[in-house]
Amino acid sequence: MRIVETSFDVRCDHDGKVANNPSQHWVEISGHPVLVDDDPQGRAIARCPNIGATMKPCVKTLRVFTGYSDWISVDGHAVVLDSLDGLTDGTVPGTVHYRVRVPGQSFVEATS
Repeated sequence: MRIVETSFDVRCDHDGKVANNPSQHWVEISGHPVLVDDDPQGRAIARCPNIGATMKPCVKTLRVFTGYSDWISVDGHAVVLDSLDGLTDGTVPGTVHYRVRVPGQSFVEATS
């Protein structure tokens, strides 16, 4: 599994793009800060096309279910891996996930 840094591409199941805001800037890969525990949560989701009379587009990421390293951390916060999986606030509630499409880099790997 690859470590995720800020040039990543994380999307909801409908293809909306998740914004990023790294909480640390000490550890970087190719000049991009590595994301750590809680960075993916509570982020805005742009351009989710899940729109309709009874549909709510994804606008925010919720809790992460999996995707943090058990072995590597920065200042006590586990780094984010490309196995990241969490839910969004879109409809149908509790079923729409966000996941890494591109980790942003291809040469630093870690185990979960």
